[in-house]
Amino acid sequence: MSTPSSRWATAPTVLEPNQPADRPYRGGEGIATFRRGEYDATDPHTPEDFVGSTTTVHGSATVGLTTLEPGLTLRDAILDDPVAFLGQEHVAAYGADAMLLVKLLHTGERLFVHLHPSDGFAAEHLHDARGKTEAWAVVAVQDGVDGFAAVGFHRPVSAEEAARWFVEQDADAMLDAMHRVPLAAGSTLLVPAGVPHAIGPGITLVELQQPTDLSILLEWDGYNGLTVDDATLGIDPATALAALDGRAWDASEVASLAAAPRPVRADVEQLFPSEADRFFRAERVHVSGSSRLEAAYSIVVVTEGVFDVRYSGGSLSVAAGDTVLVPFGAGEVELVGEGVLIRAMPPLP
Repeated sequence: MSTPSSRWATAPTVLEPNQPADRPYRGGEGIATFRRGEYDATDPHTPEDFVGSTTTVHGSATVGLTTLEPGLTLRDAILDDPVAFLGQEHVAAYGADAMLLVKLLHTGERLFVHLHPSDGFAAEHLHDARGKTEAWAVVAVQDGVDGFAAVGFHRPVSAEEAARWFVEQDADAMLDAMHRVPLAAGSTLLVPAGVPHAIGPGITLVELQQPTDLSILLEWDGYNGLTVDDATLGIDPATALAALDGRAWDASEVASLAAAPRPVRADVEQLFPSEADRFFRAERVHVSGSSRLEAAYSIVVVTEGVFDVRYSGGSLSVAAGDTVLVPFGAGEVELVGEGVLIRAMPPLP
């Protein structure tokens, strides 16, 4: 039986930009450049593009959701026909939950030092079924910028010290205690829940994450009207800061978060360490002539080149900067042309 969602569940779709306004930090120009569009500086706080999103920004019932057509969001379309979008095995394991949020992100300024709660913390203190582990694949670094991320502490940080930093908003002390990880186009980095992190300015990246918008900010002062209540997700600071991983991370542990991609076959590599697999999966696919991909719900980000996405019902032409929703119901797809893409997928059932 055909439903309003049926046509979206059986064919790949190029997605339009979906950048919530008035976010807590500046950015957005790098997304426009990546997408081959014009940057609208009217709102300089549009640093995130929610791609194929069934997730809302924290505190909103609708902002962040991808709209397929007037009156139909991707979230509602999946609820209407989950097996067609996600596949029977996925639905048997996870229900009508895509289990994935993909973003394009651009830092117009250094992103504040923050962390994301774990599943357990989110369930206990925030009444949310999941926390947020995330991972990045860098697609561009602004010319003249020393690209970096700050990730994890290189010495133990006690609850008392973290609380003092929070009260005094001592960002220099926070950053001085963290590992600095160089970032360049092609870099990847896994950021587990609880681990403090920040991203330097001038970075454009593809982010995969658990589908929530939960962040606890160690640093908040000076960022687009943020308050203590915003920084702590509305819970008391001592409880919020208990989500912080204050242990000392060895340099080799940090290096493992940025480990080289894992080869799958000649034209495909897994981008992130195996520890990410229970949260999400990402493949970098190098298309030279033709590549075949098995049926799977995925969000595709084209990073280089031009090619056709051929499926049982037709063909779709895509180019660098495009983002594409590929439902399970599209079946096996063949990529024909020359280029590179990132294929983001939920965890395996």
